[in-house]
Amino acid sequence: VQLQASGGGLVQAGGSLRLSCVAPRRTASNNAMGWFRQAPGKEREFVASISWNGGNTDYQDSVKGRFTISRDNAKNTLYLDMTSLKPEDTAVYYCAVGLRPYAGPSSNAYRYWGQGTLVTVSS
Repeated sequence: VQLQASGGGLVQAGGSLRLSCVAPRRTASNNAMGWFRQAPGKEREFVASISWNGGNTDYQDSVKGRFTISRDNAKNTLYLDMTSLKPEDTAVYYCAVGLRPYAGPSSNAYRYWGQGTLVTVSS
């Protein structure tokens, strides 16, 4: 299963970016989806998750109020709107499809992963 993540790039601190991730309908439509990130030299960490119908969302504390996760099941697409970006947000961002309709921050709750898109925030 291939997830296609896009939207990364270079942005100045305080700027905004929108990440997108297209997933096959048969794998994503009834399952939670999430975003994770991995900064250089660090372990992969949870960023945000959204339930199968978009009714429940969860965020890492450091991105609350700045990032918004959403999904459009008609387009099989997951989004991450990032605002007020900080240099510490620099990382490769990965989208993932959960094993169940609801999924939390553990990477073990996700089955399929995208190839990642690089976000670089300059100070």
